[in-house]
Amino acid sequence: MVVVCRSAPRARGAEVVRPVTGSMPSMLPADRSAVPSVGASDSSNVSNLKTFDELFVELAEKWRRRTPGSGTVAALDQGVHHLGKKLVEEAAEAWMAAEHEGRGRAAEEISQLLYWSQLLMISLGLSLDDVYSHL
Repeated sequence: MVVVCRSAPRARGAEVVRPVTGSMPSMLPADRSAVPSVGASDSSNVSNLKTFDELFVELAEKWRRRTPGSGTVAALDQGVHHLGKKLVEEAAEAWMAAEHEGRGRAAEEISQLLYWSQLLMISLGLSLDDVYSHL
């Protein structure tokens, strides 16, 4: 496993890459079979699934067109402060769902966290590539 460390400000692309030895038990469930593969889903209704990229395009288009009656447009109109508060709220709800409500509720809350993250990105004029460049 390799970890990219960004503990000190550095020039872009100058991350320190260090191998990690040993296990990291707090990062994964003890039962490795509980770790889903990419694309794995408990949902039997897969006809309306969207990717992160598809959702971003849809939300950005609603904002660009100023779709009448859109909750997305109304939320974006309230600005960064409102979006930031919603993002923090959804992060807490995702955490609580993961701790106490099971995988299905956690997935639902995480989906809302992703939605509000994307609204904040749109509000700031960030593209997906702007964010992906930091992954």
